[in-house]
Amino acid sequence: MSDVIKVDVWSDIACPWCYIGKRKFEAGSAGFPVEVEYHSFELAPDTPVDFQGSEIDFLVAHKGMPAEQVKPMLDHVAGIAAEVGLDYDFDALQHTNTVKAHQLLHYAKAHGRQLEMKERLLRAYFVEGRHVGRVEDLADLAAEVGLDRADVVRSLDADEHLAAVHADQEQAMRYGIRGVPFFVIDGRYGISGAQAPEAFAQALEQVQSERVPS
Repeated sequence: MSDVIKVDVWSDIACPWCYIGKRKFEAGSAGFPVEVEYHSFELAPDTPVDFQGSEIDFLVAHKGMPAEQVKPMLDHVAGIAAEVGLDYDFDALQHTNTVKAHQLLHYAKAHGRQLEMKERLLRAYFVEGRHVGRVEDLADLAAEVGLDRADVVRSLDADEHLAAVHADQEQAMRYGIRGVPFFVIDGRYGISGAQAPEAFAQALEQVQSERVPS
């Protein structure tokens, strides 16, 4: 049996807890032989590609939250992000539909660059205030991780990987995943949310211990 532990992660690029959870997982899984694969999950599939307004405007309109509660909540999230080394800039963030970004992640997986692409998209969205919903902008980011820009444009324009995005979402429904990030470790253990690194380490240790022949 292989020593490598497969970890399947459902997440969305527009999910602040997904980037925080990514960092906490990386800390908890350091030293373990893991193979990570990211899967598509859209928190707000009805979001327009070019949402007019700030992150506060979006949360007020989409979540029905009072505006006076949103700013302290975002400050709280940014503070937690800072604890794991992420400099969130909610003022610069450009809210958008993420279905094309998820297609790009499947394209990147097919070309051996999914992990780099996932990190690049999250950083672009939460730290740099880049647009991650339009084909041309996504192609620019793809080129930065070594992918063929022209071929990315072709793929995204053709919705080449849209079926794979939908397959991920259907699998999430079968697993009963209602929120992200959600980590499935070794196809058996589920961890929901941006848990402490120790929670991931414990689950990985459990898998390793079960693999040791008696």
